[in-house]
Amino acid sequence: MPFLKRIFDFYVFSNIHVALAGFCITKLSLLKFGINSNLVPSFVGLSIIASYNFIRFYEIKKKRLSWFKSWFYRNKLLILSLSIISISVVIYITFFTDFNRNSLIILFPFALMTVFYVVPLFKLKGIEFSFRYFPAIKIFSIAIAWAGISVFFPLYEAEVTINSIVYFEFIQRVLILIAITIPFDIRDVNSDFKSLKTIPQLIGIEKSKIVGTVLLGLFLGFSLLNNDYLISDLRIALITGFFLWFTSDKKSKYYTSFWVESIPIIWLIITILL
Repeated sequence: MPFLKRIFDFYVFSNIHVALAGFCITKLSLLKFGINSNLVPSFVGLSIIASYNFIRFYEIKKKRLSWFKSWFYRNKLLILSLSIISISVVIYITFFTDFNRNSLIILFPFALMTVFYVVPLFKLKGIEFSFRYFPAIKIFSIAIAWAGISVFFPLYEAEVTINSIVYFEFIQRVLILIAITIPFDIRDVNSDFKSLKTIPQLIGIEKSKIVGTVLLGLFLGFSLLNNDYLISDLRIALITGFFLWFTSDKKSKYYTSFWVESIPIIWLIITILL
């Protein structure tokens, strides 16, 4: 059991799990537009491994994530190897396949949002400022970045015309991603700086769950525009709502890092099976 737990911890905390979620939510966008390709989803997933591990390393160097520091340093060679392999495959995809490199123009601003979520945009009187430290916008920057990377980027790469349908898909994706992110803010409600003014800090945990539920209702409203995926969207909204309402600031770190992060994976599976 200790050996299996070490494998599971590496899978979760080396960002393989969130990378798989990124692969799935990107693949989902392509499937909704009739495109069955794994090239860009693989690009996204592997990029997540490299970028998120860099972000984790940066946060540890800044003396954040104290609970995570000892595990990270015990596994740093494996994490470094995994990140190098991921970057190498991303480079291969970019330059040695039929990948549309013009799509990187679309990816770039959303990728920067992901990096600058942690890395400071600027310093003022010795204080670093990144997206996560701007009051009330933390959750929106995460949702917009993930939605842009998983909707606009793969569809532009596939040369899909960016029209109103694509914009509706983007807005719908932002709505559910905010709902998915709320459990993370609830988890961190007592450890986040009060100046962040996250949704749970502003209105409390229970009202945050109500906000998330309303967002899921709006998400389903957009689903009515595409009846082909209404059933799968309804099911994933119910699953997301379940995780949202059962979350608390006392839950194990695995609740969000594994179970909540699994929502895009479950979503893709449901969509394929239907």
